[in-house]
Amino acid sequence: MTQPSTIPQKFLTRPHELGVVAVGFSGGQCKPGVEAAPVALIASGLLEQLRDDLDYDVHYDNMVHNYTDIMPTSDSEYRNMKKPRAVSAVTQRLSEQAYEHAKQGKFVLTLGGDHSIAIGTISGIAKAIRERLEGRELAVIWVDAHADINTPEISQSGNIHGMPVAFLTGLAKEENKDIFGWLEKEHLINVSKLVYIGLRDVDREEKKLLREHSIRAFSMHDIDRHGIGRVVEMALAHIGNDTPIHLSFDVDALDPQWAPSTGTPVRGGLTLREGDFIAECVHQTGNLVGMDLVEVNPSLETSGASDTIRTGCSLVRSALGDSLL
Repeated sequence: MTQPSTIPQKFLTRPHELGVVAVGFSGGQCKPGVEAAPVALIASGLLEQLRDDLDYDVHYDNMVHNYTDIMPTSDSEYRNMKKPRAVSAVTQRLSEQAYEHAKQGKFVLTLGGDHSIAIGTISGIAKAIRERLEGRELAVIWVDAHADINTPEISQSGNIHGMPVAFLTGLAKEENKDIFGWLEKEHLINVSKLVYIGLRDVDREEKKLLREHSIRAFSMHDIDRHGIGRVVEMALAHIGNDTPIHLSFDVDALDPQWAPSTGTPVRGGLTLREGDFIAECVHQTGNLVGMDLVEVNPSLETSGASDTIRTGCSLVRSALGDSLL
C-alpha cells in the first residue's frame, strides 16, 4: 500500500497541501486535443490518489480553466509568434494563480495544456519564492525532448510552446504588455539555475543559445553514456542543495512507447521508469516546490488504452513522494 512521503520539505511551509491548477489551453501549438488533458487526468483518479494514498490536502477549485473570458477578439502574428496575445493573457492569469498558491507555502501542481503554460506557472512561483524566501532564486529542471528556448525570431514554427524558456530567462524580451511585456525581473529565472534532461530534438539555433549561455543540458546521449542515476546526480549538483526547484515535465520526454498521445513525439526517449526516477529523485531532495505536467493529448490516443494518461499520473505521484517500497 502506498504511504505518504516522509521526506522533510525545506521550502514549503505547508508541505502537505497541494495547490492544483487545471489548464485547458492549447494555444501555444497547433494540434487540438491537449486542452482535454486535465479532464482526462483528473477523471482517471489522480487527485484522489494524491489525497487518499499520499495524504495530501488538495486545494482544487473544481474548474478546468480555459480562459475564454480573456481571449482577444483578434490575434495576428507578431514577431513571428502565433496567437501571441492569447498565450500572453492566459499565462499572465496563470502566473497570478500559481503565485497565490505558492506565496502560502503550498506545493503548486499544474496540469496542462501545452508547454507554453510554463511561462505562467514558473513566473508566478519564482515571484512567490523571492518574496517568501528573501530574494532566493527558483531553479528549474526541464524534462523534455525539446529545449523550448527559441526566441520568436529564430523559431521555425512560430508556436509559442517552443519559446517558454526564452521568455522565462529573459533571452526573449518584449515591452508590449499584451504580449509578455507583463513579465518583470521578479518573474524570471537565471540560466545558471536551469537544467535540461532528456533532450533529443533541438533546433540548430537553440543549440547555439545553450552553448553561448553555458546552460546545463543532458541529452539522451548523456543518459546512454552515464545512466539516468548519474545524470540526475549531476543535474542536482549543478543546481545546488539549498535551492527550491520547479519540475517542468513534458510527456514527450518519454519514448512514444510509454507516452504515445502527445503532439510532438520523438523516438528514442526516456523509459517510464527513467521518468519516474527523475521525479522520485527530485522529490527526495526536499527542495521541490512545484510541477507542471504538460503536452498530454488524449485525442491522439490510438491504442485504445490510456497509456499516456497513466504515464502522466505516475510521474506526478512520483514527484509527490510515491515510491516502490
